[in-house]
Amino acid sequence: MKVDVGSPVWHVVLGLAVCIAAVASGAFDGVHTDVGYEHYAEPTVPGWPVPVAMPANSLVNVGYVLLGWHWHCRSPSGSRRGRARYLQETFALMALLYGPVQWLRLGTQSHRAAVLDQWLTLLIFAWAAVWCHFLERGWRPGTFLAMEAASLASYGLALLHPQGFELALGGHILVVLWKVFRAQRRQGDATSAGIVGLGVASCLGFVCLKLWDQELARWAPFRRLSGHFWSKICDILQFHCAFLFCVRLGTLRSR
Repeated sequence: MKVDVGSPVWHVVLGLAVCIAAVASGAFDGVHTDVGYEHYAEPTVPGWPVPVAMPANSLVNVGYVLLGWHWHCRSPSGSRRGRARYLQETFALMALLYGPVQWLRLGTQSHRAAVLDQWLTLLIFAWAAVWCHFLERGWRPGTFLAMEAASLASYGLALLHPQGFELALGGHILVVLWKVFRAQRRQGDATSAGIVGLGVASCLGFVCLKLWDQELARWAPFRRLSGHFWSKICDILQFHCAFLFCVRLGTLRSR
């Protein structure tokens, strides 16, 4: 059987393997991460297995898997195969694998699992920028590779400062927003504008609810379904909005 080395599956798996190898080498052991259940507002359930000790925050990660599977199955076919399909399938596979990685972080409370989670977060945001760049400028694999390489390297900021990851993530979010607004202004319509609005609101929820996790726990509605849990819901929603936006603009572009 012939192996398609150009398949998104191989590229995503290879990229993940490189990240895992780098983390396992201890290169990022000096990075500051929040490890331990005390950093989460959701209380653990005594006697429950470790992978679901915080049931809400653990089980919500299934959402990433379902989202990735959904969009992978909906990848363009026929006359729309090729480059658009590659970008969508790659992004879908990133979502599908991101859920287990986050679940691993919660279940193990391991520093290295936390590092891997943070690093992949940056790469996922970078791929959203890559897809928007494709919609605006067309197929430029050298540029796409440079963007992902810059994203990989940006995690080095986490070695330089305790808030280095947050700085890198903030930069990634700003780049994605800039790319989205440019693409919307040049190619979008009213439908894609609505998607952008929902996506921006979800991004704000993703950031703010996670930051305010402990503070929100003072109110009863956020004690079991904590701010961190709702932050994950917003993250899944902004992921979905990224798919909706890029697919919508891709459809408008093909017309």
